[in-house]
Amino acid sequence: MAYLIEKPLEVSKDHFWLKIRTDSARALPGQFVNIRPREGSAPLIRRPISVFNYSDNIIELIVQLAGEGTKLLCNRPVGEIDIIGPVGKPFSLPQNSRLLLVGGGVGNAPLYYLARELKKNGNDITYIYGARSVGYIFLEEKYRETADNFILMTDDGSKGDKGFATEAAATLPEPGKFDIVYTCGPHYMMKTLTEIMAVAPRIEVSMENYFACGIGLCSGCVVKTSEGHKRACVEGPVMDGKLIVW
Repeated sequence: MAYLIEKPLEVSKDHFWLKIRTDSARALPGQFVNIRPREGSAPLIRRPISVFNYSDNIIELIVQLAGEGTKLLCNRPVGEIDIIGPVGKPFSLPQNSRLLLVGGGVGNAPLYYLARELKKNGNDITYIYGARSVGYIFLEEKYRETADNFILMTDDGSKGDKGFATEAAATLPEPGKFDIVYTCGPHYMMKTLTEIMAVAPRIEVSMENYFACGIGLCSGCVVKTSEGHKRACVEGPVMDGKLIVW
């Protein structure tokens, strides 16, 4: 059984930082855990939450307050917590490459652990962090520390540059210089980014579909691709953005 070691900490508006000690296998960037919000049968469905960070058997998560299930998670007391995982297909971890990471909203969460591991591998990292406004930016300094070039965008211009993360990506010089583009965020943002960065050799997207079972049985999270339908919880959540039928 996993153990919530600290009370969830609100790190920006409606975003909470959870730290869970577990004896499960090491989490990889891009994977997720499926959490039971509380003991009992209601709510019935577990909540899939991407791994924000991992170190020394501690899985860290950023949970966005969105409904009854996440409200329960964000108010969990310290103690045992029922999780499945880490599971799912992770991001690739190249070495000595030029990489672009683009996150939108809570979609920035899985990209922090990715950026941290990529930095260890000697990669050159450009990170575009998109948020609705200054109040929704979480743990900004942690992200800045991982990037060689950090670009902050807010929809309303309350911090950083005004506009969407995709607009910043569209103004980058030499988009073809990036060996891999990684992204997580709203569906339309990832679709647009895939179009903007089409010249990049590879684009890895983390799909934020609603996962019911989280282990591939219910097929409720299928994604249409040029190679057929794929389940985001097992053939993803990280997928080849160029194969997705957006």
